Amino acid sequence: MYSRIAGTGRCLPDNIVTNADLEKRVDTTDEWIRTRTGIRRRHIVDGETTGDLCEGAARAAMEAAGIGPEDVGLIVVGTTTPDQVFPNMGCLLQARLDIHGCPAFSIEAACTGFIYALSMADQFVRDGKAKYALVVGGETLSNIVDWSDRGTCVLFGDGAGAVVLEASEEAGILSTHLHADGAYKDLLYFPSGVGSGFDRLREGKDFVQMRGNEVFKVAVNTLGGIVEETLEANKMTKSDLDWLIPHQANIRIINAIARKLNMPMERVILTIEDHGNTSTASVPMALDVAVRDGKIQRGDVMLLEAFGGGFTWGSALVRY
Repeated sequence: MYSRIAGTGRCLPDNIVTNADLEKRVDTTDEWIRTRTGIRRRHIVDGETTGDLCEGAARAAMEAAGIGPEDVGLIVVGTTTPDQVFPNMGCLLQARLDIHGCPAFSIEAACTGFIYALSMADQFVRDGKAKYALVVGGETLSNIVDWSDRGTCVLFGDGAGAVVLEASEEAGILSTHLHADGAYKDLLYFPSGVGSGFDRLREGKDFVQMRGNEVFKVAVNTLGGIVEETLEANKMTKSDLDWLIPHQANIRIINAIARKLNMPMERVILTIEDHGNTSTASVPMALDVAVRDGKIQRGDVMLLEAFGGGFTWGSALVRY
């Protein structure tokens, strides 16, 4: 028994913040942002929560898969910005969707959260414990970004993406590969937590911290390595890949990985221009865009990869 993607979905806030809008808030320009990141605009919540976005993406994926709440046997949500500390985001989403009884939990692996969640759901379906699994990645990072820091506020956006995995006699998820190294924890992080009492967060003094140049170097090296690992594990070559669906963090990182794969940019799914970096939501949202636009067809082989704070990184080789 294997798992395959039966449906995809995404949900974005209606509120759009352009580079021109940011020019009025911080010392930056549209050209500076575009040339360094590839971003022109991003969707930012205006009253919506992570749960709202996850629910919208989940319902779209379930509709695309042709299933109802009674069919779902597992819910896994990747997020670093849950609505509450607990119940976990999986349970909160489960209640919104009127699903009862099945396992539901969330994973915090920063931008790699969706890949982690996909890997766990794949194993669950392979073991025969669920016929359908709902996997969601959702973020509202705008709530923890310093909007006076031009080094971070220009990067991030909000959104959610989802897939429904179904049991199949043919392999859809060919393999997943997960890694982490906490030695890099101080390069990209958010300071507050339960142990610190959230005091600085309450005072509006805690925000995402990032050492951009160091993050870039480690990201390119680790993602390049996991590309080789994934292909070798499946006895494939670069030419066997039809599509690259990367984490939409920075156009320079994406270009570097595409060059390593000798893959033309026409075969790379890009949404960073319109979405910005939506952390763990970026890969499933990019997948949904490509599926609904008709780019990705049944039988195509896709390499999904992501990298995030922790550091965490991971990949999934998928036959759609």
